[in-house]
Amino acid sequence: MKKVLAQIKPYLRWFILGGVLFFLLKTIKDRFAEVAVVRVDGQGWLILAIALTITIMAHVWSGWVWTWILAIFKQPLGVKEGIKVYLLTNIAKYSPGNIWHFYGRITAVAKKDGSRGAATLSVLLEPLLMAAAALLIGIVSSSLSGTKVGLAQVWLQLASLTAILIGIQPRILNALLHRLSRSKNKADALIAKAVKLTKYPLIPFLGEIGFVVGRGSGFVLTFIALQSVAWQQVPQLFTAFSFAWLLGLVVPGAPGGLGVFEVTAYSLLDNSQFPTEIAAVALYRLISILAEAIAALISLPGNHD
Repeated sequence: MKKVLAQIKPYLRWFILGGVLFFLLKTIKDRFAEVAVVRVDGQGWLILAIALTITIMAHVWSGWVWTWILAIFKQPLGVKEGIKVYLLTNIAKYSPGNIWHFYGRITAVAKKDGSRGAATLSVLLEPLLMAAAALLIGIVSSSLSGTKVGLAQVWLQLASLTAILIGIQPRILNALLHRLSRSKNKADALIAKAVKLTKYPLIPFLGEIGFVVGRGSGFVLTFIALQSVAWQQVPQLFTAFSFAWLLGLVVPGAPGGLGVFEVTAYSLLDNSQFPTEIAAVALYRLISILAEAIAALISLPGNHD
């Protein structure tokens, strides 16, 4: 069985990506008429510019949070240089394999005479904290959306929240991080095994919550630029963003969450309340990529001396 799984694993990511893209294109085709009538006025373009700025700031903030994680593992990459490395490598997540941004960060730490094993753990811990933050925000925003939920769902949300807070404590995280590091270079994995998280990563976790809130704010503003959004609808948008972004982060075969994020957001939003959802989600994807590209360009050597 393991041999069969090993043989089909290289093709699995392409199968998933192909399926996601199929449903994405079908959804856009079926509702193209709704998108075609969307127009952006002068105020809308200003709001989109604000959404772009906030998204850029969220990525800079995320780079800063990564340096906090490096500091926990006592790595030599400073805050300013760490943020630059993070932003420069971030755009590489859209390349096939979805690992080259991690490789670039590990290499940058190693060049500063840091531990490749510790750097490996830092790039594994970051998305775990991001996923926990997105799940937490999704749960909270869902409870604030005003949607009536049953007792079973309330208990599920409370259980999920408890699992998040317990799951990021050092004993559990160390076991998970070291297990994940086995898929990396064997030499790095042996070094990583000797590196341990010695304290609860509360501050980086709170930092990642700030990152997801920043990204979600850009998502909400994109909708506001295209249609009228009531305050009561904002938690619904945050819920859709958080869970869609979370799935885009964890589902294999989708570089940068391309396709997975869009399909999930479409399925979670009510078209009667958000008639511009196709255009807004597609536009937000463009804003997100543009923000990452701008941040990377600003971080290029020679642009900050």
